[in-house]
Amino acid sequence: MRMEHWFYEIPLRVRSLFRRTRVEQELDEELQYHLERKTEEFLAKGLTPDDARKAALRAMDGLTQCKEECRESRGVHFIENAVQDVRYGLRVLRKSPGFTAVAVLTLALGIGANAVVFGILNGLILHPLNVPRSESLYSIERPGTFGEYQSYPDYVDLRDRNRSFDGLIAYSISEVGLDTGNNPVRAWLYDVSTNYFDELGLQPYLGRFFHAYDEHGPNSAPYIVLTHAYWHSHFQDDRGVVGRVVNLNKHPFTIVGVAPPEFRGTLLFFNPDFFVPLVNRTQVEPALSLGGRGERWIFTVLGHLKPGIAPAQAVADLNSIGSYLEQNYPKDDGQMTFSLSRPGFSGDTVGRPIREFVTGLMLLAGLILLAACANLGSLFAARAADRAREVALRLALGASRNRILRTLFTEAILISLMGGAVGLLFSVMLLGRLNVWQPLARFPMHVPVNPDANVYAVALALAVVSGLLFGIVPVRQVLRTDPYQIVKSGSRSSGTPGRRITVRDLLLVVQVAICAVLVMSSLVAVRGLARSLDSRFGFEPRNAMLVQAYLHMAGYSDDSVPAVQKRLLDAVQSVPGVSSAALVDNPPLVEGWNAAMVFSDRTTDLRPANAAVTAIRYRISPEYLPAAETTLLTGRNFSPHDDKGAPRVAVVNREFARKVFGSVTAAAGRYFKMGDGTAVQVVGIAEDGKYTTNIAEAPQSALFLPILQWPTIETWLVVRSGSDPQALAPAIRSRLHDVDAGLPVFLETWKKGMDGALFTSRVATVSLGVLGAIGAMLSITGIFGMAAYSVSKRMRELGIRMALGAQRKEVLRAALGRAIQLLALGSAAGLALGMLAGRVLAGIVYQATPRDPLILAGAVLAMSLLGLLATWIPAQRALSLDPVMLLREE
Repeated sequence: MRMEHWFYEIPLRVRSLFRRTRVEQELDEELQYHLERKTEEFLAKGLTPDDARKAALRAMDGLTQCKEECRESRGVHFIENAVQDVRYGLRVLRKSPGFTAVAVLTLALGIGANAVVFGILNGLILHPLNVPRSESLYSIERPGTFGEYQSYPDYVDLRDRNRSFDGLIAYSISEVGLDTGNNPVRAWLYDVSTNYFDELGLQPYLGRFFHAYDEHGPNSAPYIVLTHAYWHSHFQDDRGVVGRVVNLNKHPFTIVGVAPPEFRGTLLFFNPDFFVPLVNRTQVEPALSLGGRGERWIFTVLGHLKPGIAPAQAVADLNSIGSYLEQNYPKDDGQMTFSLSRPGFSGDTVGRPIREFVTGLMLLAGLILLAACANLGSLFAARAADRAREVALRLALGASRNRILRTLFTEAILISLMGGAVGLLFSVMLLGRLNVWQPLARFPMHVPVNPDANVYAVALALAVVSGLLFGIVPVRQVLRTDPYQIVKSGSRSSGTPGRRITVRDLLLVVQVAICAVLVMSSLVAVRGLARSLDSRFGFEPRNAMLVQAYLHMAGYSDDSVPAVQKRLLDAVQSVPGVSSAALVDNPPLVEGWNAAMVFSDRTTDLRPANAAVTAIRYRISPEYLPAAETTLLTGRNFSPHDDKGAPRVAVVNREFARKVFGSVTAAAGRYFKMGDGTAVQVVGIAEDGKYTTNIAEAPQSALFLPILQWPTIETWLVVRSGSDPQALAPAIRSRLHDVDAGLPVFLETWKKGMDGALFTSRVATVSLGVLGAIGAMLSITGIFGMAAYSVSKRMRELGIRMALGAQRKEVLRAALGRAIQLLALGSAAGLALGMLAGRVLAGIVYQATPRDPLILAGAVLAMSLLGLLATWIPAQRALSLDPVMLLREE
């Protein structure tokens, strides 16, 4: 009894939602009670039982009408209608499995492509670093100086003098040799300031972190903090690792702790193996110094803004410090202005091209979804036309136009949700694969694009918006429906098809135009990549092997370096099959580069602002230019006599000669000055080439110096052979092992080493190729739908034409002429848009241009083949019509 009493105390609206059967039973009982009372009243007036019941029903305006009024009074009638609409929509879609499958697949392609691209955008750009107070964390850059080129003394001044940050941290990336007592292995680390973990607000998983009080000058903090992943994979979760001493580049370091599992560093795409203090930089990378302000190298400075400080205020504060440093260290610092950006890919150095690339992909993915919506809009308009008689009958029976529109929108939303679910499923699978993908095997790089709630929310929003977009197409058609005329005329459509432009025609033109742009973009990307691989780089990577010798990991330094470099070069040259070999500090387009400020020989004030050019600098042995097959245009190459006791000489490229001396002919024999004032004579002019890790770079000035006059510990050997150099790798490794068994070396072909420089072009080509393929599929379905619908609606007309003796080509022209015209119009519009977008396309892929005649011919051929493929089945159906059977059916 208590439970029954509690049930009746629940408000009627709530009970009608969750206990509908019980509430309906109560309503029937209540109305039956009132009907009986009314019947008794009329019986008392002398009416017969039948007449009394009829009079009671009339007095109550009928039981059905009373029920509807009672249901509406509950205030949940719209929910019941929505449920009915969903059930009706599911029944309608189940009756048309072909249409439903095509619609769901079409939308899945569009939403899936957008979900994948947004997942990349979310993971690389929008997602903050996984550290406390990440919203206040900013990166400090120097515009115009490769963004993150800094000197350690400048960082110290910024850290100690600023009033806008709680504290500034710094980090850089290095590769070292780690010796745990077994064979030495190469490992990647972050060189970090000793306040790194404290300022980020992190707590160790095991042991402790190093702190600012551990620092007492250069090389004073030989400590290591392992990442959790490296501790798990290389130390097997051994908790006794804390306090263990290991060797980095032959120097002892003590493991003091393990970082938390969720922290993998402050550069999103690069996961280090461990962290060491920046003050021990010279033990990790002997070629770099912490002392001089002119010693600039790439490291990043980060900091948390203080509460209430705006980024603009912080920039002004940093620029005031920069002015102080300019005045006090004019020769070393030059112009010092700063900007702030979010950590990760938000800065200009690496972030701008990645942001532009992902934004371009997002735009193209949006076009894919727009084409899908246009495709579905056309299908829905055709479907609404086929259901005109059904709509007319429902209107004639009293259904409101709003109710009919609501059912159409419900069908559209159901399709969009199903398409969104399928697209999201595939996008989650693809993003999961991308999340564990290592694009460059040599580096611990990964793409952090694991899907999260943001990706799911965007996919849901796109599904709903898409459903509304293509669901709104037949609205005007329904609102203008005249039930009397349609019921009177039967199922035949009125009007002469093909004589006026319809909404379906416009949607098809838009869809084909978008698809033509996507197809053209993919062809441009493929063509650009092919040109990139065949272009001249200023050297010949084919049949060349690169050997990196990590001398600093083996304990070599200073005066011992030239001798061991000579032994390594002699050992490699003695390998059978090697045609030439040479030394270089950093090969072009491989791992990194060094830059040097160059001054004219008449300049006496050697401040950075007075530099004639900043050139890419290489230190090479005399054999390098022939081994790299770099063409010497004029002058002479280096010789073994160009050593420390000889006058300083250099070989420069054409761009260097043009910028510093005005022309190539004027450069030979002329002098310029290095940043330390050393005068250097130009003895040769080499061809221009590509030098940094970006194959799409603008022409750069390059400077080649004799390695004997400018010694360096950075050691690469270029080994050229007459055939596949990979076959020589075992012999090369054996000879180098004979020189020093403990020397870590890394071998790869020069073409393989260029994977990083070609990475952007290759990813762009694959991405645009996939989007182009999706666009082609949408184009095929759109044209096929249009052609098939045209044939199905005109079968009687085509039958009459064939009965009267029409030729096959005339029948095809009548059946498919409109579809072919719309295909041609959309393709022409798309190719024109692709031409206008040439600058954007050229910015994505190196040497890509849509004005290439081969690209235009390929795009026209591709769209023609797509049209032929899409119209093939409708054409076969039109030609196989039997006019006798058609007329007999009529």
